[in-house]
Amino acid sequence: MPTVRISGAESQVMEALWAKGPLTPEGIVAEVGEANGWAAGTVKTLVTRLLKKKAIEGRREPEGYLYRPLLSRESYVMSESQGLVDRLFGGEVAPLVAHFAEHRALSRKDIATLKRLISKLDDDA
Repeated sequence: MPTVRISGAESQVMEALWAKGPLTPEGIVAEVGEANGWAAGTVKTLVTRLLKKKAIEGRREPEGYLYRPLLSRESYVMSESQGLVDRLFGGEVAPLVAHFAEHRALSRKDIATLKRLISKLDDDA
């Protein structure tokens, strides 16, 4: 699937659909509207944008009109993270990790997780 650009606000709708979808229009408003201080009209606008981007689909079903994601969370996260690495770090992951290590203290848990990941990658290579 081609890359779909999703705004921060639109991603709130997507997260609700990934976690609890399919959802009715009212269900989406209940999940993201109040938490973000958005009126139903604002949520409807976000849903309309996502429909136009083909990130979600809406369909009349016996239980009412339901929206569901067409884009998986995994593929969205992969695309967004690759875009970040490409734009800011020349496509290389090591400078990204170094940036976090230098500018945001990594916890012992973070370091242990990174060590396990590197060990697994070494074993798989």
